[in-house]
Amino acid sequence: MASSSSSAIVIVAVLLALFAGSSSAQLSTNYYYKTCPKVFSTVKSGVQSAISQERRMGASLLRLHFHDCFVLGCDASLLLDDTSNFTGEQTANPNRNSIRGLNVIDNIKSQVEKVCPGVVSCADILAIVARDSVVLLGGPSWNVKLGRRDSRTASLSAANNNIPPPTSSLSNLISKYQAQGLSTQDMVALSGAHTIGQARCTSFRARIYNDSNIDSSFAMTRRRNCPQTNGSGDNNLAPLDLQTPTTFDNKYFQNLVSQKGLLHSDQELFNGGPTDSIVKSYVNNPNSFSSDFVAAMIKMGNISPLTGSQGEIRKVCGKVN
Repeated sequence: MASSSSSAIVIVAVLLALFAGSSSAQLSTNYYYKTCPKVFSTVKSGVQSAISQERRMGASLLRLHFHDCFVLGCDASLLLDDTSNFTGEQTANPNRNSIRGLNVIDNIKSQVEKVCPGVVSCADILAIVARDSVVLLGGPSWNVKLGRRDSRTASLSAANNNIPPPTSSLSNLISKYQAQGLSTQDMVALSGAHTIGQARCTSFRARIYNDSNIDSSFAMTRRRNCPQTNGSGDNNLAPLDLQTPTTFDNKYFQNLVSQKGLLHSDQELFNGGPTDSIVKSYVNNPNSFSSDFVAAMIKMGNISPLTGSQGEIRKVCGKVN
């Protein structure tokens, strides 16, 4: 009798723990409704200021959210600076000499701390900033789910392994996204973020000199500012979308159909493979792209968040408390 009664207690305890875990892991669009009602207006003001100074910054801020979520989940691990006894993710191959906007996030965090200190996580700020950047550059809007907490650690190796490089094949892209719980359609839609922003010569040099599935005049144009020799002009920039590089639209997919994708990984989406039909659908129906992009962003933002008592709410995004 004692044995069965203690077993029942254990079962109830386990069920309560599971319930608590699932409820705490539930992000919510009104998470800060009472604790920080000014969070959205404060963040938006900071993003507007940054983009008004440099429209390219919108793409850089969106990229921060992506590079954060693909490594240990959306936990702001990317923002942790290296110290004498800690190595973060900022020097990983996908981030070294290319991530931008950390100062913008720091500025926004400091403003948020003024209106509600110790409440809003850096991870949530990244998610809101990504949405606001897309909207301010002409893209769709969505309600951002919130309630993430900040990590106390980071992973250089995961950053090197989880984020697909610009040399990726289609199969590699699909597998990298699937590893994060994202579908092939999610991958194509999220790749549409390359409708804004720029890339360095070192990221597309092999594409413009070696690939055959590239428009010849487009390749020649890009070669003028990207010498073939490694180490020469590595940091020279070119727009990922040659038509409207600072406007969020579906022109990126039009470029792919014309074999004018800047990165090898871009053109892989339209190269006689299973994603050709998705690219064509986004060319023909911009609204379809917008709705799929929004759905994929929400899905990506829900990758392994720290919630409840996990992690912390950093006071400064670049270091643990």
